[in-house]
Amino acid sequence: MGQSHRTLKVADRIKVVVANLLETKIKDPRLGFVTVTDARVTGDLQQASIFYTVLGDLDERAATAAALESAKGAIRSALGRELGLRITPSIEFFEDGLPESAKALDSLLEKVHEQDAQVAALRKNAQYAGGEDPYKAPRVIED
Repeated sequence: MGQSHRTLKVADRIKVVVANLLETKIKDPRLGFVTVTDARVTGDLQQASIFYTVLGDLDERAATAAALESAKGAIRSALGRELGLRITPSIEFFEDGLPESAKALDSLLEKVHEQDAQVAALRKNAQYAGGEDPYKAPRVIED
């Protein structure tokens, strides 16, 4: 079943607030170049999943994950103030797999282009197996 209009609005607001907090309020040196890509909220608005990407290698990703985990309480309290809901949703951070998926898709597309080039090269010297017109000509009945 799809999400309601309210949950979508709350998820969008959470995404904006968390991105703003990470940019302005959270001053952890372990925090790398983070982009909040998505936020999803359960139907009862009790739990929020926040997806992010980090520019950098594995060490920078791990340090950013640790920084987000340690700042989770401050982010949740700021969310409570900003959202004005009766119950502030518990938050959980997930590293988004979008960059890896995009790289895999790019490599597959590159492979397809190479194979297309090979087929085009084979097609240049190809000849018809049954002649120009492989179909039988219709019989002409003379009267």
